[in-house]
Amino acid sequence: MTLTVFIEQLINGLIMGSMYSLLGSGLTLIYGTMRILNFAHGEMYMLGGYLMFFFFKQYGILPVPSILFAVAAVFLIAMVFQRLSLHYLVKKENSAFSTIAMTLGFSIVLQNIALRLWGARFNHIPYYIEGSLQIGELRIPMMRILILVVAVATIVIMTVLLKYTRFGMAVRATSQDRDAAEVLGVPAHRIHMLTFAIGSALSALAGTMLAPIYAINPWMGVPVMLKGFVVIILGGLGSYPGAILGGIILGIIEAVGLTLTSSAWRDVISFIVLILIIWVKPWGLFGVKEK
Repeated sequence: MTLTVFIEQLINGLIMGSMYSLLGSGLTLIYGTMRILNFAHGEMYMLGGYLMFFFFKQYGILPVPSILFAVAAVFLIAMVFQRLSLHYLVKKENSAFSTIAMTLGFSIVLQNIALRLWGARFNHIPYYIEGSLQIGELRIPMMRILILVVAVATIVIMTVLLKYTRFGMAVRATSQDRDAAEVLGVPAHRIHMLTFAIGSALSALAGTMLAPIYAINPWMGVPVMLKGFVVIILGGLGSYPGAILGGIILGIIEAVGLTLTSSAWRDVISFIVLILIIWVKPWGLFGVKEK
């Protein structure tokens, strides 16, 4: 493997890692606030890809409005689902299993709806932007640069939102102690609904950006959801910075590993990383070891 190929793989790993960071940050935002493992997170990614295909490919709407429409639609779907189901389950004691069952059931429903509406065939959409950036011997497709730019911009916006706004303060207060936050006037039920919808929208955004690279199909969310769990375990459950760093690390490890093996080993590499994390540091990079 030449130095140029190695650098290209590192860049590709960083780009894919930025998408893993979006997926993981949405998943960890939901878990950190609601203490729910959302097994429908991959299907939100799938819906983002399909809605992008629907708006952009079938109806010829420009990429930027199509992305906004797709993400907004998933945001609304997630908000309605949370309000009609999880809102009531989280109030009950020992709700961990019931919420897992509910989100897992919702993921199966969404898969079958996609199968019914769009069929089992694999769909493809063209790149949003053509051409490549040439730097010496390095050649980077502009589409991948666009993916990185969108991911970084979204992560920066989310960081500012969570750290410097009243909404972010309310999210942190609810995640630390819901009952105390409600006593202080924080509408915890509304915070839960919004964080679930925002986390799902981040997954949908990743789906819209990766739709031109990977085939769109009803089952595309399953491996992505598993990658999301690897990311949040690597970074630490409930840690937003950990999810971002974990996604980048996983993307780079996968990219370098694929140059030494083949694309068939992509998921194997991810789960080897997961096993090593659980073995060496099960609470993750930014997680806190429970005593």
